[in-house]
Amino acid sequence: IDGVNMNRAFPGRRDGSVSLMIAHFVHHKILPLADVVLDIHSGGKTMMFSPFACYHRIPDAEVMERAKQAMLAFGAPISLELVELDAEGMLDTEVEEMGKIFVGCELGGGGTSTPETVLITEIGVRNLLAHFEIIDEKPLSCEDRGLPPTRLLHMPDSDCYLISNDAGIYETLIDLDEPVKKGDAVGQVHFPEKLERQPVVYCAGRDGTLIGRTHKALVGIGDFLGMIATEM
Repeated sequence: IDGVNMNRAFPGRRDGSVSLMIAHFVHHKILPLADVVLDIHSGGKTMMFSPFACYHRIPDAEVMERAKQAMLAFGAPISLELVELDAEGMLDTEVEEMGKIFVGCELGGGGTSTPETVLITEIGVRNLLAHFEIIDEKPLSCEDRGLPPTRLLHMPDSDCYLISNDAGIYETLIDLDEPVKKGDAVGQVHFPEKLERQPVVYCAGRDGTLIGRTHKALVGIGDFLGMIATEM
C-alpha cells in the first residue's frame, strides 16, 4: 500500500503511513496482551521455502528454551534454530525484547498455497494452542500423522545465505531439500543483454540442505537467492 515492509517497521509511528500506524498499534496495544506470538509467513511471490517453524537464538536462555519447545510442538517438517543477521525493526525483535515467546514460520511461497502447506499450518496452530493449554487437546507430532520426525536444523551465520551480486536472469541448479557441500553450485545468473558474458555461478558457503530459494527469474543486486541450513 505504502511501499513499507511492515516487518521492518516496528515499533512504528502513530502519525506515519498506514504500515507504520499498524505496526505502532500492534506494538502498543496487542503485544502487551500476548504471552506467545506465532508469526505465520510464506515466501510471498518472490521466494519459496521448505515448510519450517523456527525460533531465534537470543540471550535469554529461559525464553529461548520455551520458544524452542513451542516450535517443536508446532510440528513442521523442519524445526529451525536461526541467528537473525539484521533484526532491527522486526516483529520478532519487539516480541523477544518484551521477554515473550516468539515462533516464526515459512510455509512455502511463490504467491500461492498448497494442500500440504495449509494442512501444516492448520495442525501447527492447533498444536501450539494445545501446547500452551489454550485448548484441551494433545499436540499431533509428525510421527502421530504418519510422517518422518521433524528435522532439527540451524542457521548459525551469514554463510547460510546466498545473496546476488549481479543483475540478470537466475537459473536454479538444485531444488529445495537437496543436500549441498560447501562450494557446490546452487545457481547461476545469466546476462541476456550481454551474450558474450559467461554466467556467474553462486556456490554454497557451507555443507547443509537447501531450504529456501528465490522464486523469480529476474534478480537484482542484493536479492535473496538461497538459504542453507545444517543439521543440529
